[in-house]
Amino acid sequence: MTDPDTRLAQLAAAVAEPARARMLCALLDGRARTATELAAAADIAASTASTHIARLEASGLVHVVRQGKHRYAQLAGPAVARALESLLVVAGVPRAAGFEPSTPQALRHARSCYDHAAGELGVALHDRLLALRWLHGERDEGDYTLTPAGSTALQALGLDMAGLSRTRRRLACACLDWSERRAHLGGALGAALLELLLARRWLQRDLDSRALRLTPAGKRLLRERLGLELGAP
Repeated sequence: MTDPDTRLAQLAAAVAEPARARMLCALLDGRARTATELAAAADIAASTASTHIARLEASGLVHVVRQGKHRYAQLAGPAVARALESLLVVAGVPRAAGFEPSTPQALRHARSCYDHAAGELGVALHDRLLALRWLHGERDEGDYTLTPAGSTALQALGLDMAGLSRTRRRLACACLDWSERRAHLGGALGAALLELLLARRWLQRDLDSRALRLTPAGKRLLRERLGLELGAP
């Protein structure tokens, strides 16, 4: 096992390269980015950025999410973000500008991703279920387990929990959102939630796209049942 002094020196060396430092700062908003986007932030070639990302991943500072044919890098966790924030304070350097997606606003606000909700709505639902401790697991990573409190609350909301327990599909998992670059809720539970919201007319589909529209009744439900406030697109 690497001794603490050596490990600290390895982490310092990973951060010390200016391009890698700029890439890490670009990830401080919690969103994931591609090698091309990080290359632009660091003002280097995309191929060079991939090498730097591999170094940061090996050092445990970022982890890489593979979504279809795309690969996204994001900070490895809150501890990394806190350490970088502290270093920026010591260095007297302001934070990098936040992520600005180019996705049309209606699609960014709410849309379907296969059979589950995505966009700002999908990310907000994902985060709220974790905050309420209805789901348990590492935020933005892998599979989640449903807690007893979550099962009771979601059944009261109208979900068929017995049917969900019999599915062979992954129950609940993080699915990286391509506009928000943070996780929304996938798996059987994500699909069941979208189906319920549509059946109750709390959400409505756009006829010409994957966009979803939250109805007044849906806004009221999410506020009353989940404590979730969502504005208009």
